[in-house]
Amino acid sequence: MNGPTLFVILFIVLLLFGAPKLPGLAKSLGQSMRILKKEVRSNDAEKPDAAADGTSDAEKPESDKK
Repeated sequence: MNGPTLFVILFIVLLLFGAPKLPGLAKSLGQSMRILKKEVRSNDAEKPDAAADGTSDAEKPESDKK
């Protein structure tokens, strides 16, 4: 996105939610992103063997799945 488009989008968000609600909206967005990153990291830590050989369970033949 270029600069003017970003300003238009921010202006519309400001009109829709109002200035007093924006800090709470930003806080909840930040918390959601933090939870998402934590879940992604925990999933990566649980399956090191799939990441090591470069294949997921969906790509492995049925005989290899345990």
